[in-house]
This record gives sequence, C-alpha cells and structure tokens, in this order.
Amino acid sequence: MMGRKKKRTAEARVEAVDALDKTEDAIELDENGDEAGAKPDPLEAAEAEIAELKDKLLRMHAEMENLRKRTQREVAEAHKFGVEKFATALLDVVDNLERALEAEEGNEAAVREGVQLTLNSWHEMMKNFEVERIDAVGKDFDPHLHEALTQIPSEEAEGKVVGQHVAGYTLHGRLIRPAKVLVSSGPAK
Repeated sequence: MMGRKKKRTAEARVEAVDALDKTEDAIELDENGDEAGAKPDPLEAAEAEIAELKDKLLRMHAEMENLRKRTQREVAEAHKFGVEKFATALLDVVDNLERALEAEEGNEAAVREGVQLTLNSWHEMMKNFEVERIDAVGKDFDPHLHEALTQIPSEEAEGKVVGQHVAGYTLHGRLIRPAKVLVSSGPAK
C-alpha cells in the first residue's frame, strides 16, 4: 500500500507543476502587452491624467465661452428692451395730449384741463420710475443740484434761489438734470 501512496504523491506533484506552468501561460496581458496585474508605469499614468485634465479644461473653456456669449446676448436684450416699462407708461401721457388736442376750438378750459391731466399723469409716472423733480425756489443754492443762470439783486439773502427757469430731476437719487436757477446776490446796494 505504501508504494501506491508514493506513486499518487509523485503524480500529484507532477500535476501541480503542470497546473503552475499553465497558470503562468494564462496570465492575462493588457492592451499594451503588459501583465494586467502588474504595477502601471508612472509615466503612462501621468500621461493619462494629463489627457484627462486637458479634456476637462477644453470642456470648461467651451462652457465658459458659451456662458460669455449668452451673457452678452442677455445684456444686449436688456439694453434694447430696458425702457419697455417706461415707454409703456409714457403712452398714457401721449393719450392725454391727444385728447387735449381733440378739444373743440374756443374751449380753452377743456384744453387746460387736458394739459393738467397730462402733467399729473406725467408726474405720477415719473414717481413710479424713481424720477424726482428738484424744485429749488426758496432754497440755498447747491452746485450739486442747481445750475446758476445768473445772480440778481433780491430781498432774499445772498445765495438763495429766487427763480427757477427749468426744474431739475434725479433718478434714484442721482442727478440727471440740474435745476436752472436764478440766485440772489443779496439786497441792492
């Protein structure tokens, strides 16, 4: 019996060596011909990472370019149609002016009433758009809000606004047109 056991053990060893040889022959190779289980080449890994980063950079650049173009279109449209609400509000003023012109000749009261309604709707519309009128008469001259047309002798103290030729306006607190005023030079001497 011992002889058979030795024979089987020897046969088992031969089979194990054959299996090991077959395993070595069956090691898978990757697309580059290198062993699949082997460590990757650091240079190849770096090149792959660079390629991936280049791709991401190109995609991000394209996305930013598209965003820039879209933003430019939106800004152009905002400039083009930014006054739409303002223009629509002005239509009421135009309607009132047209009604005033349709008044019968000789009916000055109707024309005057139409002009007054137009002026009222104008001031109301301007308030809605944060356009405020600067009324300067009786106030101290302020070069940031007023433009002095001339100085005239007056009973008012020197530097007081005594007359207003044209009203000034601000838009959201920023001066868009100064009030054109007459300023007192003080009492005549």
